[in-house]
Amino acid sequence: MARVTVEDCIDKVENRFDLVLVASHRARMIASGQPITIDRDRDKNPVVALREIADGTLQPEDLREDLIHSLQKHVEVDEPEAEVVPALAPAGESDASGDVQFDRMTEEDLLRGLEGLVPPAETEDDSE
Repeated sequence: MARVTVEDCIDKVENRFDLVLVASHRARMIASGQPITIDRDRDKNPVVALREIADGTLQPEDLREDLIHSLQKHVEVDEPEAEVVPALAPAGESDASGDVQFDRMTEEDLLRGLEGLVPPAETEDDSE
């Protein structure tokens, strides 16, 4: 079997440094249990990653995006603007129209509240 060289992969990934980053990321993915797209032929993970790139079974752009995503510590998410909630009237006072007003909770407040919940302890009836 012919050895995989940088020249085999350079037409897929133009920059040699990018090639090293993408191939090493793919080799780590293979080591963590992701399936390979070619026959292994007793090759080690970095060689398999280079062969996958050279054969075109994986898109380098997809690998690059996955590498970027794996390195991000903080992912910025577009969140809706916080709504201003009107203060509730004390219990003794009521609205002149008789309408009941409800608090509005943002999705973020709801998620924070759910994260703070603790599952109920198991009883003997639940374990049977």
